[in-house]
Amino acid sequence: MTIVKTSSKCQIVIPKEIREKFNIKPKGKVLIKAAKDHVEIVPLPDSPIEMLTGMFKDYPRSLADELLRERREDDKEDEKNNL
Repeated sequence: MTIVKTSSKCQIVIPKEIREKFNIKPKGKVLIKAAKDHVEIVPLPDSPIEMLTGMFKDYPRSLADELLRERREDDKEDEKNNL
């Protein structure tokens, strides 16, 4: 654990070993969010697409398949109501 001081403008320097570990580059972006009792700094990838890649990998079914299944069920319900 490393302790850093804030500057007169409340800026901090992220220590080199942490920048290297999380691949934080100069002019790169990080997300800073307030948690209950602490602040979190999350490095963001250069490409937003990269950040979203794999987000739904653990979802049990394809979202497109799920939408098609729901449409088929709606069609069946419509057919029942039209009889």
